Amino acid sequence: MKSASENKLKGIGAAPGISISKAFLYKKEKEEIINEPITDLNEAIQNLDAALEKSKKELRKIFSLAVDKLGEKRAAIFEAQIMILDDPILISTVRNRIKSEMRAPEYIVHDEISKYTDMMNMSHEPFMRERSHDIEDIKNRIIRNLKKKKWKSKITSDVVVVTTTVSPSDTVLFSRVNVKGYVTDFGGLTSHAAIVARSLNIPAVVGLHEATNRIKEDDLVIIDGYKGEVIINPDEKQLKEYQKKISRLQKQGEELDKLRDLPAETTDGKLIHLLANLELTDEMEMVTHSGAKGIGLVRTEQLFEEYEAFPDEEEQYQMYKSIAERIYPEIVTIRTFDIGGDKVLPVDFKEPNPFLGWRGIRLLLDNPQLFKTQVRAVLRASSHKNIKLMLPMIASLIEVKRSKELINECKDELKKEGINFDKHMGLGIMIEIPSAAVLIRDFAEEVDFVSIGTNDLIQYLLAVDRGNEIVSSIYQEFHPAVVRTLHYIISEGMNCGKSVSMCGEMAADPFAVPLLIGLGLDTISVSASAIPLIKKIIRNLSYKELKAVADECLAFKSEKEINDRMHRFFNENEKDQIKNLY
Repeated sequence: MKSASENKLKGIGAAPGISISKAFLYKKEKEEIINEPITDLNEAIQNLDAALEKSKKELRKIFSLAVDKLGEKRAAIFEAQIMILDDPILISTVRNRIKSEMRAPEYIVHDEISKYTDMMNMSHEPFMRERSHDIEDIKNRIIRNLKKKKWKSKITSDVVVVTTTVSPSDTVLFSRVNVKGYVTDFGGLTSHAAIVARSLNIPAVVGLHEATNRIKEDDLVIIDGYKGEVIINPDEKQLKEYQKKISRLQKQGEELDKLRDLPAETTDGKLIHLLANLELTDEMEMVTHSGAKGIGLVRTEQLFEEYEAFPDEEEQYQMYKSIAERIYPEIVTIRTFDIGGDKVLPVDFKEPNPFLGWRGIRLLLDNPQLFKTQVRAVLRASSHKNIKLMLPMIASLIEVKRSKELINECKDELKKEGINFDKHMGLGIMIEIPSAAVLIRDFAEEVDFVSIGTNDLIQYLLAVDRGNEIVSSIYQEFHPAVVRTLHYIISEGMNCGKSVSMCGEMAADPFAVPLLIGLGLDTISVSASAIPLIKKIIRNLSYKELKAVADECLAFKSEKEINDRMHRFFNENEKDQIKNLY
């Protein structure tokens, strides 16, 4: 029998799901680049043009396939690659270098495009490093076509692909042979390959570093996209455990679907408003199918990723209008751009400590035109009166008052232009900075609602970078300071007659939900995929009992006491719907 440490690899769960299949080691042939002189310039230029045209033809074919499988928005990845092949500056630079240096086209293509990938790989932004893989994919495609080589793959159906990196085009082509999962040495949550895998519902674990060294061809592997784990040649105990887990997930999926139209109500009649978080417009179908009673958070900064630039007012208006109409008559809460920190900035700007720097509302107030463009688009889309606006990273009342001034300017402009909008559109703020939590009563006088963003609130409250592996164990959602702060925000906000919701990751934690409801929270916003399970949990619990457990937790002085109490709560009450999954 193997120990878990011997045959288990830990990475990043990039796409949820569990698969048990044989491994297929996908090794991309590395093209040898020889810096040799050429004698026939015309032939070299003709070969370059032919390779570029063939590469575009291949990508158009992949784009067509991607539209069918992913939808037009996410298939735009490949449209962007085609545009790079049409870039007049890049192509003319390559042509001019071939003419002036009289060197082989494949060498010039490799050398010129590598300048871009090298710069992107040096970036501190994970987003930029991930995009370098897409550029590398284009470079290799051109070089392969220059050498007149065909793409070969001996891949068969029903395998887990194990490789160093997976390009977006790989994922789409592999989908035709029913790939069961992806395991990669490199990559992160923002890689296009991860996005495509999530869209195709294929489990993926990335960033394992040693997968291609540890896993051999035809090894049986278990890929757990929930935990970000890969088990190599599982022993009998591990195999049975995961086979049971897959069976339970399938059965639970069917059972949870039955809850779609039922209320998220405790056994003693406490109604919880269960909303969905929205990152990409492609998720709208899942939101409506989940039975969400509205959208508690639209992360509009994701539009920046989808469009590769800030969308203008008309593009934003059409997007917000579409979301509001599809969720009507339920409410949708649109958060203004929350950029900076760990998110991509619209300018090349470096900060020594970006998490405490120019981000969220600070960036928007320093760029009033950017802010007003978005506010105008949201107001224009609010004509059905089911849109609320929310401001991120608020630390002081001055920020709220200045924001309200700019919003009123937008309203005055639209009135003069004769454009209809909701004159009483609700305005709220994110509570994710400790100062905002302390001043909750003062903020409640200025806004219509508040939403707790636990991801950043916990990070700032405990002074711990949640992305830093060295101190990640200190990032504790059950820390007494966190629990007491949440209780203060919820109780004080509601005492002031304002709606209080939560849209951070803590709201989707099955062990935390009972505590949050016990603390008085009655509105929760989570990813659409988490809604059925959270609803099932709520419908199996008594609010009276939850309140008593929460009161116990408020008196505890350590994270361990609270954590142990919440786990003991499930064991005592035999909440099988949780225990079976985790």
